[in-house]
Amino acid sequence: MTPTATPRQASPWAAPRLSMRWWPVFLRNLLVWRKLAVPSLVGNIAEPLMWLVAFGYGMGMLVGQVELSTPQGQVLLPYILFLASGSICLSAMNAASFEALYSAFSRMHVQKTWDGILNAPVSLDDVLLAEMLWAAFKALFAVSAILLVMLALGISHAPKLLLALPVLLGVGIVFSCLALVFNALAKGYDFFTYYFTLFLTPMMFLSGVFFPREQLPDLVQDVSDWLPLTHAVELVRPLFLNQWPAQAWLHGGALLGYGVAAFWLALALTRKRFAR
Repeated sequence: MTPTATPRQASPWAAPRLSMRWWPVFLRNLLVWRKLAVPSLVGNIAEPLMWLVAFGYGMGMLVGQVELSTPQGQVLLPYILFLASGSICLSAMNAASFEALYSAFSRMHVQKTWDGILNAPVSLDDVLLAEMLWAAFKALFAVSAILLVMLALGISHAPKLLLALPVLLGVGIVFSCLALVFNALAKGYDFFTYYFTLFLTPMMFLSGVFFPREQLPDLVQDVSDWLPLTHAVELVRPLFLNQWPAQAWLHGGALLGYGVAAFWLALALTRKRFAR
């Protein structure tokens, strides 16, 4: 009697198998979020605006103007404009990271929402795609509100500023993918402290958000060149000045590479976690 062959299990590193079934999962998150939209929006907007007011107007009175290298040469710009163009990227990073870490972990591990969804004809790949896009959407929603406040304050009225929105959506996608990697590894909420302390916080100070990167030592600048937040700031800051970013293809390609690699890694680790 010939023994029955055991079906070969697909590798967790196999290419993503995606479909439009991510949309109902995304819509489910949207419907739940609508009940808590106001406190969620306040939480995502209040802190960045406090940073902007405290440092932009407070420290800006001491700093005055900042000299910045642009494709058109050296320019002097008010510190609040320098800070606003960097802090909006920081806001996109934080909003996407918080959603793809704490909220996604709650749905995956604590509430077991993902387990319930997987009982329907929805694959884990589609669930992860929906979580990534949902975190990016929340980041875009938050930075859009912040951008409206900046416009109201007269910080910048550059026409090219509208192009910052698709760039910031891409920033949200990249950081939601990176956060989902740690979400797949986490055993509890405390694990995320490592991600914020060892990765996000140093990047916040090394990516040119609060001061020009040219002031950093050469070795630190070399490290900063590889950080995803640096590429985001280099794309968005010139738009605040109504200029085109220098080497946009390089910065955009770097963010694309980070996003694709991080999503693939997050998917493989999440597949391994659910295969146990």
